[in-house]
Amino acid sequence: MSLLRHLPNAICVLRIVLTVPAVLAISRGDHGMALAYFAIAAVSDGLDGYLAKRNGWTSELGRFLDPLADKLLLVAVFIACAWNGLVPAWLAAAAIARDLMIGGGALIYRLWFGPVNGHPIVLSKVNTALQIAVVVAALLAAAIGWPWAWLQQALALAMLATTVASGAAYLSMFFRRAWTILGSPAAR
Repeated sequence: MSLLRHLPNAICVLRIVLTVPAVLAISRGDHGMALAYFAIAAVSDGLDGYLAKRNGWTSELGRFLDPLADKLLLVAVFIACAWNGLVPAWLAAAAIARDLMIGGGALIYRLWFGPVNGHPIVLSKVNTALQIAVVVAALLAAAIGWPWAWLQQALALAMLATTVASGAAYLSMFFRRAWTILGSPAAR
């Protein structure tokens, strides 16, 4: 039973590994295969979280690996899709800039103030779902010609809106927390 406890982390590693063939498939124009790799990776994200929470198989390694696997997959696939003209470069840049800003903000907060101690906000989860939807729509459109361009554009605009809003929400949260710490008598 103790070996099963590491299953969520192994699934995270699988998601990291699947990033390479997904990007390679996009690069060679094999959009159907890229979609299959991406879909397996996306499903693995839900599966590892479900297993970890349901069975109490959480770990410090898992708390690090899960977001790393998610960001690595999405950033790499967005770059490959933008490079190959499947998604607009500005959209990929916005998604990557948001992740860099959040990661940088968390790192600065950690170094100056201590542990971040937080969970993803709902808007961030919506943004991640829209990022996945944009990638899936782009790969489907490249593979089979559907969904329609207007639907892809609507997904892109919704993703951009949640990218900006969630990035601003995280930035505000980091500033509020830091300000509270700096304003406390212990910080003086």
